[in-house]
Amino acid sequence: MIFNSLVFVLFFAIVLLLHATPFSWRVKKVNLLLASYIFYAAWNPPFVILLWLSTVVDWFAARGLVAADRPWKRRGWMLLSIAVSLGLLCYFKYGHFLVENFASFVALAGFHYSPPRSSIVLPIGISFYTFATMSYTLDIYLRRATPARSFLDYALFVTFFPHLVAGPIMRPTELVHSLRFRIRQRRISCGLAWR
Repeated sequence: MIFNSLVFVLFFAIVLLLHATPFSWRVKKVNLLLASYIFYAAWNPPFVILLWLSTVVDWFAARGLVAADRPWKRRGWMLLSIAVSLGLLCYFKYGHFLVENFASFVALAGFHYSPPRSSIVLPIGISFYTFATMSYTLDIYLRRATPARSFLDYALFVTFFPHLVAGPIMRPTELVHSLRFRIRQRRISCGLAWR
C-alpha cells in the first residue's frame, strides 16, 4: 500500500472514521494497532511474523533488563535483543551479499563452492522497526527510559503505520509514554484555532 494511492486514501478514511467513534482510548489504540498490521501486511502478509518477533523479543528483553539484579544478566538481555534484531536485519538485508562474498573467498583458497540460489526478499521497513525496537531496549539498558506499562502501547510504538515503512526512527520517549494519555479533541481544536 503506497501513501499516494487510492487504496491508502480509503484505508486512512476508514481508520479515521473508526478513531472518531466514541469508544475508549484503549479501543482506539487497538484500532490503530490492527490498522498498522493491516497496512504492513498489504505488501506481504507473512512478513508480519518478523514484525511480531522483533516486537515480542524486545518487549521481554526490556522487562528482563528491569528485573535483572546483576550486571551480567542485564548484559545478557541486551545481547539477546541485539542478536535477534541485528540477526534478522543482517539475514534479510545482507544475507545474499555475505554468501556471495564467502563463495568468492573460498574460490581464492582454491575450493569450488557454489551457493544455492537465494530467494531472500527484503521486508519493507525492516530497518525502521528493527532500530526502533533496539533503541527501546538500549534506552532501558542505559536507564534513559522506563519500559512501557502495557504491551499495547509498546506494540503500537513499533508498528504505528505512519512511520513504519518510511521513518523516521522514533525514540521510545517520543511516543510510548504519550500513548498512555488520551488527547482531548477540545484541546486539539483550541490548539488549531490559536494563532
